[in-house]
Amino acid sequence: MISYANKSRRAVNYLKTIYFDHPEWIPVNVSIMPATWMRYREAVEEIVLAHPRLFPGYVKGSRDFDASGGNPLYEEGDHTDCWGVVWRNIARGLDSYVAVHPLADWSAFDTWTPPDPLRENSFERRDWALVARQLQEAKARGDIATGGGLQHGFMWMRLFYLRGFENLMMDMATRDPRLDRLIRIVTDYNVAVIQQYLALGAELISVGDDLGFQKALPISPAMWREYLKPSYEAMFGPCRDRDVPVYLHSDGHMLEIIPDLIESGIRVINPQIRANGLAGLQEWARGKVAIHIDLDRQLFPFATPAQITDHIHEIVEGLALPEGGLMVHAECEPDVPLANIEAICATLEDVCHPPHPDEL
Repeated sequence: MISYANKSRRAVNYLKTIYFDHPEWIPVNVSIMPATWMRYREAVEEIVLAHPRLFPGYVKGSRDFDASGGNPLYEEGDHTDCWGVVWRNIARGLDSYVAVHPLADWSAFDTWTPPDPLRENSFERRDWALVARQLQEAKARGDIATGGGLQHGFMWMRLFYLRGFENLMMDMATRDPRLDRLIRIVTDYNVAVIQQYLALGAELISVGDDLGFQKALPISPAMWREYLKPSYEAMFGPCRDRDVPVYLHSDGHMLEIIPDLIESGIRVINPQIRANGLAGLQEWARGKVAIHIDLDRQLFPFATPAQITDHIHEIVEGLALPEGGLMVHAECEPDVPLANIEAICATLEDVCHPPHPDEL
C-alpha cells in the first residue's frame, strides 16, 4: 500500500478511494476533448473557468484552442507506430483508426521486427532519464508517481491492430499456433516496460485496453482466460505483489471478466456505464474493485440538461459506498451541447463535492 505520508490532500483522497479507506470526496474529472475545444473555443473556456473545483489551476487564455494535445493520432494524415501499424486521421482533434495491419497476412510474420520495449514507444524514442525525473518530481509535489508508457490498446487491441479483427477471431477459433507466438511477443514488450517503471519507482501503473463490445465481450470469458489472462497476470502480477495499484481503462462490456482482472492485479477499473449497466456493475464490481465510472457519453449529445442531472445522480447513488471505491469521469466530445457540458460540470460538483483549489 502506498504510504499517505508526504502526499497532497488530493493524492491522499485518491488513494483512500482506491483502498476503500473512507475518502473525503468522490474523485471526479471532466475531459474536454481537443475537437471540443476547437469547436467551442472561448465558450467552453468560460465553463471551465466557472468550475475551478473540476479544473484546478486553469488560467484564462492558457489554452491553444487549436492544439491537438501533442498526440499525433489527433492530427490529420497517416501515422506509423513502432509496431508498423498505420493509423489514419480524417478529422483533426478526433482519434485515428487503423488503416494498415502489418501482419494481416501471416506470411509477413517471419520478416517483421517487433519494437524494442526499452527504446521504442509508439511514435517516439523512450527517454528513461526523463521518466525517472518526472516520477521523482511527482513525488516531490506530493502527487502519485504514475507510470505506464504503453499506448492505448497495449494487449488485446494490439493483437488486432497487428492482425486485423477478423483475422484475429479466426486465429483464436482455429487455435493457430502463430498467435501464441505473437501474444508472447506483445506480452514480453509490455512486461519489460512495466518492470522498468516499477524499477524507477512508479507508485501506480495506468494502462488502457478496450476489452468489450457494446453489449458483450468479443470472445467468450473462457477464451479470454485462455488467451489473455496469462498475459495480464504476467504484466500486472509484479505490481500486485508489490502492492502497486494498476488502473485499467477499458471501453465496452467487461462484466464477466472483472474477477479475472482483479486476480491479475487490477485495482481500479474504468468501465463505461452504458456497456455494462448499473445493475451489472453493482453485482460484479461495487465493493470489490475501485470503479472510475465513465458516464454515458452516448447520452450526452441528445439529453436535456435535466436528464443529464438525473443520470449522474442515479449512477453516483447506485455505486457510491461510504468507504469509497468510486470515482467519476465525464468525457465531452464536440457533439455535446454547451448547456449539457455546463450541466455535467455543475451536477458533478454537487454530487461529488470536490474541494475548491484554495482549500487544498
